[in-house]
Amino acid sequence: MNRENCNLSVVIPVYNDAEVLSELYNRLIPSLEKIALKFEVIFIDDGSTDDSYQILKKLKKEDDRVVVLKLTRNFGQSNAITAGLDHAQYQYIVIMDSDLQDPPEFIEALLNACIENDCDMAIAKRISRKDSWLKRQVSGLFNKVSYYATSIKVTQGMGVFRVITKASFDKISQIKETTGTTLSLLYWGGFDYVTVDLNRDARFAGNSGYTVRKMFRVAMDRIYSYSLWPLRLASMFGAMVAFMSFILGVIIIIKRIVMSIGVPGWASSTVLILFLFGINFLILGIIGEYIGRTYMEAKHRPKYFISKILK
Repeated sequence: MNRENCNLSVVIPVYNDAEVLSELYNRLIPSLEKIALKFEVIFIDDGSTDDSYQILKKLKKEDDRVVVLKLTRNFGQSNAITAGLDHAQYQYIVIMDSDLQDPPEFIEALLNACIENDCDMAIAKRISRKDSWLKRQVSGLFNKVSYYATSIKVTQGMGVFRVITKASFDKISQIKETTGTTLSLLYWGGFDYVTVDLNRDARFAGNSGYTVRKMFRVAMDRIYSYSLWPLRLASMFGAMVAFMSFILGVIIIIKRIVMSIGVPGWASSTVLILFLFGINFLILGIIGEYIGRTYMEAKHRPKYFISKILK
């Protein structure tokens, strides 16, 4: 690989990672110096409440290749990544987490795969991961639901860690979506990619800010932004309940008129009414989610605001 042809921008969102930033920098810089003649490391402080920003300022003073973006508040990992991508300037862009579960030494393998296969992305595929049982199960469930519910077909085990070409990001950067994520847009756009197997490390220090609640929100963003599946499911379920109610009504009429059998059951009627009300509220909730997202998109609000840029 010719170092002169491999200029790199590294995008790293940071949220309360003060304990790991120095170690990340100490491992990242030697790895980049081996594979790129020019590079920049863009740290995005996503509203951290610890000393992360102070440490990033110190790293910036020691190394001009470090760029620090401080967001006005916590906008979420996806929006922080978008902020970094918007400021990346080099031909290849690395996206990685800050907790050292994505080993910096693996960047070379991803970059080689992207170049050798002449593709838009090379993505680390986790063949093993040292996360909690609950987090692994929720992540697996999200991937399965996303695979079948949307047009986005993502291989199991793929996360944030990847190398993408700046040309591919430039093509989607003009799409001003508020509710969708940038990485989902890359999948939706059909950009070609290869995967590289990775044994993911344990978190270096601290606790992950990527909670189950946030994972659920990301899943909902992808499903509601890139699929009409919830609406179609609600329609099918409504049709099924209506058909069952019609059959039940016919049976009651036959028993009453033909067989002269009374049909008692205030309790069953009450349960049925409550069940139907529940279905109605569920369907209204799904419709409301789409309307709400349309409302958010119509506002054209930016995905993030930057309070300080250290370049």
